[in-house]
Amino acid sequence: MRTSIATVSLSGSLTEKLTAASRAGFDGVEIFENDLLASPLTPEEIRARCVDLGLTIDLYQPMRDIEAVPGEEFGRNLRRARHKFELMGRLGVDTVLVCSSVSPLAIDDDALAAQQLGRLADLAQDFGIRVAYEALAWGRHVSTYDHAWHIVETAGHPALGTCLDSFHILSRGSDPKGIEDIPGEKIFFLQLADAPLLAMDVLQWSRHYRCFPGQGGFDVAGLVRHVLRTGYAGPLSLEVFNDVFRQAEAGPTAVDAHRSLLVLQEQVGLAELPAPVVPTGVAFAELVTPDAEPVSAVLAALGFARTARHRSKPVDLWQQGEARVLVNTGPAARRDGTGLAAIGLESPDPAGAARRAEALLAPVLPRRRAPEDAPLDAVAAPDGTELFFCATDRPELPDWRGDFEDTGHGEGVAAVTRIDHLALVQPWHHFDEATLFHRSVLGLSAQESVDVADPYGLMRSRAVTNAEGDVRIALSVGAAPADDTVHAQHIALATEDVVAAARRFRAAGGLLLAMPANYYDDLAARFEFAEGELETYRELGILYDRDAYGEFRHCYTRTIGRVFFELVQRDGEYRGYGAQNAPVRLAAQHAVRRLTGG
Repeated sequence: MRTSIATVSLSGSLTEKLTAASRAGFDGVEIFENDLLASPLTPEEIRARCVDLGLTIDLYQPMRDIEAVPGEEFGRNLRRARHKFELMGRLGVDTVLVCSSVSPLAIDDDALAAQQLGRLADLAQDFGIRVAYEALAWGRHVSTYDHAWHIVETAGHPALGTCLDSFHILSRGSDPKGIEDIPGEKIFFLQLADAPLLAMDVLQWSRHYRCFPGQGGFDVAGLVRHVLRTGYAGPLSLEVFNDVFRQAEAGPTAVDAHRSLLVLQEQVGLAELPAPVVPTGVAFAELVTPDAEPVSAVLAALGFARTARHRSKPVDLWQQGEARVLVNTGPAARRDGTGLAAIGLESPDPAGAARRAEALLAPVLPRRRAPEDAPLDAVAAPDGTELFFCATDRPELPDWRGDFEDTGHGEGVAAVTRIDHLALVQPWHHFDEATLFHRSVLGLSAQESVDVADPYGLMRSRAVTNAEGDVRIALSVGAAPADDTVHAQHIALATEDVVAAARRFRAAGGLLLAMPANYYDDLAARFEFAEGELETYRELGILYDRDAYGEFRHCYTRTIGRVFFELVQRDGEYRGYGAQNAPVRLAAQHAVRRLTGG
């Protein structure tokens, strides 16, 4: 099915928006009037630019406050419409969006609205133009799609149809099943947007918080299925008002937007993509560093051993149980210290995972490798983290560890069993994109988004996991553009006895993050502990949480560069990440940063 995007969904000048939409693979665009008014190009030049880029102009929008107004006002509206229809002829677009009126002059009179829209359609027809009437969720008298359709049906004009907008329909809680009663040929246009489920004024919700399908809480796919059953054959078009998207680069946003429509088409049966290959575990986490000594010391104190070294690259493999950390001192290392650069994901079909990624606009990254190296494919997550599709100890697939030569050291002391989860701080403008990427490309499931209090604002966090919990990635972002520069990534290591692991780490010279005494006083008020248990947690900086399924104990190392480690003990079927403790941890990290300057 053809895909389109409203220029208001992207940042930059109109020419930048058109270029981004074309490069992302869109077939067409909706020209938002403000973008045209601000452009130095003539309508003819914009039309020619779209032709050069392989884009059709599918809709001109919006025309506001037209219908159900006093006669004198409607006369002025027709004059305005004539000018716009002449402009549309110069642009080469044959459909205009007319929003239900919000004017204080509007009269609650469906018959008048139908009569005036019919006269507008008469004029439009003279110019070869169709009028798509849309119910704004905050329209003065017409605010639901079925009401708008009733008026269109009453008018009975061949050049007048309706425009359906998923946000306006779903934000009001309207039942989209009634869409199937509208003839497909009278649905002139379909605009799509998702949104997080918020309790707020619908106009502000619409203007600031829309997102692409699959990034919010609406059942956009369900709505599209109803539309398709009418026989609708127009484009799937995105109209997304979002403060973050309007500040992000147009190119990546357009790619994210088109990816959302590819996934949506897969969901509703319009497109067949390579099947998702859900990762089954974490093969390794790779750190890059200009100086291996500090991170090596922490790994050794945690009980890891340097078991192997890459045969052709400056990369060491540190291992303990099934937890593996690569330390890379190659030229990619940043001068601002150690950082988490790549994650190896155990994949039942690495080649299939790569095909899925490429089909969803995440091309396999070019990789320098020797002829004898394992053929590992990697894609870049929105934050730049490289994700490798790996196989470990499976005879039918190349083992990534074949690229490493044994150092002769045994594995670590086995206080740590595996990597429990990884926490990735996202650039401010990539959080929603990251959620969609991990869900669609990797096939992971997203948990509910939570807000975490930081001493200097709020952090938003959302975890993505596989069904078994063997892969857990916590995505987080600060509340403002600069916040992502002060929060580090981290690797959480699973242990069966966090107290013993913490004592061993400290005895080996490791520094644990100290927690304030007030935190433990609060724990004593909230929970009952065995004698001496709380004092042990206080001594070691161990935090505690529980949910309906089990208990969680965890503690943290000091930060090295831009990364730190967490030791975690899950008892029972605890499903969370200790989010309730995150404000205390963040405050403790800020305190250390102020004291040490790092």
